[in-house]
Amino acid sequence: MSDEDDLRARRFAAIRACDRVLSYGKPRSMGDHLARLSAYEGLDGRPDMYGDGVVAELERRVAELLGTEAAAFFPTGTMAQQAALRCWAGRTGNSTVALHPLAHPEMHERGALSALSGLRTVHPTTERRLPDADEVRDLDEPFGTLMLELPLRDAGFILPTWEGLTETVAAARERDAVVHFDGARLWECPTHFGRSLPEIAALADSVYVSFYKSLDGISGACLAASADLIAEAKTWRHRYGGLLFQQWPAAVAALHGLDHELPRLPEYVAHAKVVAAALREGLAGAVPFFQVHPETPYTHQFQVWLPYPADVLDAACLRQAEETKSQVFGRWFATEVPGLSATEMTVAASALEWTASDVTAGVADFLAFVGGSDRAEA
Repeated sequence: MSDEDDLRARRFAAIRACDRVLSYGKPRSMGDHLARLSAYEGLDGRPDMYGDGVVAELERRVAELLGTEAAAFFPTGTMAQQAALRCWAGRTGNSTVALHPLAHPEMHERGALSALSGLRTVHPTTERRLPDADEVRDLDEPFGTLMLELPLRDAGFILPTWEGLTETVAAARERDAVVHFDGARLWECPTHFGRSLPEIAALADSVYVSFYKSLDGISGACLAASADLIAEAKTWRHRYGGLLFQQWPAAVAALHGLDHELPRLPEYVAHAKVVAAALREGLAGAVPFFQVHPETPYTHQFQVWLPYPADVLDAACLRQAEETKSQVFGRWFATEVPGLSATEMTVAASALEWTASDVTAGVADFLAFVGGSDRAEA
């Protein structure tokens, strides 16, 4: 094993041994996943074959939850959105996709839209928020599809207002463009918008949703849209190699998430506001600079920024987990500003037992480990 593998294993063991974990929760072992899947009532039935059985049942559930005619299961969201955007390019006759420069295809897919599908992208705005109606309406070149990531993860899990979203969608329609929602985390958006999932999905021509982010699944995604678009997308799914022989573990885990995690998301979103406020209180005056972004989270996820290198903060996290059996933050990553690092907070089931005072106390403990990191490394 490499040094990085050793460190990853050490981190995994340390967090699993914690009594309390604030962000994300304890990681599951393979055995944990199997134990959870064993509770599914349909396990005595035959496994799926090329998308039937439990996979087809998951597709029906998603279409029903989002209020669309049909849905298609994909092994990854990257593939699902490739298929959707490629279909729309063919139907509109325009291979240009308008999206935010911080959207997932631009940040995390190694140029897949252009490399695999021949699509090109344009950016209505470079502001760290979703584009507004004027920016879409005034974009100085034509586009066939407007893709909106809800929430915009790399900007801090940002959402527009409901009125702003509907106006932006209407502006795209004025440009004779279709609208696709990257809804990897759409499941937790109804609380902010004050609208149901079908009402949100109805604004778009197609919607992608993920199962392993908000719903604690293993992997996989669904594309939801009209029946004819889904039929075409399934053709591209096959061409891209996404029609797997059996996918029942991912499908069963996704159904478990729909049954058990989806109803709890409003509770997580509400508690995220408590956690964010407590983090601000615990960091205020204790560090030279910090940012909890956004100050009031739109969903159950948000960012925290601190003025230390990521490796120093990761080392402090590991020491806190090992020595106190408690962990506040997850992994840290470097930002575009040298010496300034950020982490993503996810408030889920394990965070509900943390009161505001628990959070501030945990932050104080963490900062003590940050302050002692140089001595520990020596």
